[in-house]
Amino acid sequence: QVQVVESGGGLVQPGGSLRLSCTASGNFFKLYAWNWYRQAPEKERELVATFSGAGNAWYADSVKGRFALSSDTPKNSVYLQMNDLQPEDTAVYYCAASPVSSRWCLIDSGMQFWGNGTPVTVSS
Repeated sequence: QVQVVESGGGLVQPGGSLRLSCTASGNFFKLYAWNWYRQAPEKERELVATFSGAGNAWYADSVKGRFALSSDTPKNSVYLQMNDLQPEDTAVYYCAASPVSSRWCLIDSGMQFWGNGTPVTVSS
C-alpha cells in the first residue's frame, strides 16, 4: 500500500514562508503526479497546485507568484514552497499522489493516494 505523508506546516506570521514536504512511501510505483489541496475552516477543499513533470506545474490564481513546487523524483517527494503567506492561506494542506507512467500518463485515473494533511496557520 502506498502511504503519503505531509510535513512542514506550522504557525507563521503574515509575510512569512513555509516549505511543505510530501513523500509517497512503498515500492509499488516509481513516478507520481502530485496535487496540493487546502481546506480552510468551513470552506470547501481547494486545489492549490499540481505537478506533472518538469515544466508542468499549475497554480491557483490565489497563490500564483507566491507558491512554488519542486520535486525529488528518486525520493518520490514533492515540495511546496510558500512565500508571502497571508491569513487567507490558513488551512490544512493535503497532498495527493497519482501514479503515472514514464510518459507522465495516469496509470489509473481513479487511483490517488492522500496524506492526512498538515496544518498551516498564518497569524500575527
